[in-house]
Amino acid sequence: MAVQKLPIAKAINESLRTALENDPKVLVMGEDVGVLGGVFRVTDGLQKDFGEERVIDTPLAESGIVGTAIGLALRGYRPVVEIQFDGFVFPAYDQIVTQLAKMHARALGKIKTPVVIRIPYGGGIGAVEHHSESPEALFAHVPGLKVVSPSNASDAYWMLQQAIQSDDPVIFFEPKRRYWDKGDVDTEAVPGDLHKAVVAREGTDLTLVAYGPMVKVCLEAAAAAAEEGTSLEVVDLRSISPMDFDTVQRSVEKTRHLVVAHEAAVFLGSGAELAARITERCFYHLEAPVLRVGGYHAPYPPARLEEEYLPGLDRVLDAVDRSLAY
Repeated sequence: MAVQKLPIAKAINESLRTALENDPKVLVMGEDVGVLGGVFRVTDGLQKDFGEERVIDTPLAESGIVGTAIGLALRGYRPVVEIQFDGFVFPAYDQIVTQLAKMHARALGKIKTPVVIRIPYGGGIGAVEHHSESPEALFAHVPGLKVVSPSNASDAYWMLQQAIQSDDPVIFFEPKRRYWDKGDVDTEAVPGDLHKAVVAREGTDLTLVAYGPMVKVCLEAAAAAAEEGTSLEVVDLRSISPMDFDTVQRSVEKTRHLVVAHEAAVFLGSGAELAARITERCFYHLEAPVLRVGGYHAPYPPARLEEEYLPGLDRVLDAVDRSLAY
């Protein structure tokens, strides 16, 4: 059957499997992706089926992993790199932003770098320090990088397919606390634009925009608000760079209110850019300032405190109430 109900982790596994089957130039590489199948078992079984030359266990050296991937891309391969946890990406940040992101422009378009960097990100799993970061805005600020994040199993499958097929480098943020959320995946569907937002729930009173792990929270907020007679429209942004302002604008022109939510700190987060752009575009439609909900501008706390740090249902609904009260 083309349609399967899969958790997000399995959908990513199936997407990687499809890519490996369809293109001999696709490689999967990272720490423990082979024999172990990844710490979240996202790459489980791939090395067994495709061999050690296609699914490569690397040393614990993120800068070396990405640097090697860049070299492979220059030789015609399509490497898919896994960074084991979000906080581990920073040793490779130099390679990503000074080499990978700029290679295409530096070569006046003659060189392509089709590298996908998969990063499990965000909190909610009770992890230790450096395992619950949300650094997406750092990469979205860098010209030359595409930055995307699926929120459901179908998008996880198809957005990864599209990322691997892209000739530009893609930072693929995977919401790790949603890895085991199940959804229908149609492997024979025709996917939409990788960088187009989608309306996950229609509404009339206020627009809620989120991506990755916060989409589920916003859908829950919309369901709770509906019980009190408030109709919230939820937009799944999907792509952080480039960002689909047009879809959000159409929604805000209808609802006249906007709340943006993400796990990352509110200060200089991705929501800041969206808020600024929509304020410019919809100034005469908005009946309230754009409000943002997110993490605090502080290091991610120990696991016992992460539920206080992460924006949940109450903080989203509080922002909704404040917006509608104007």
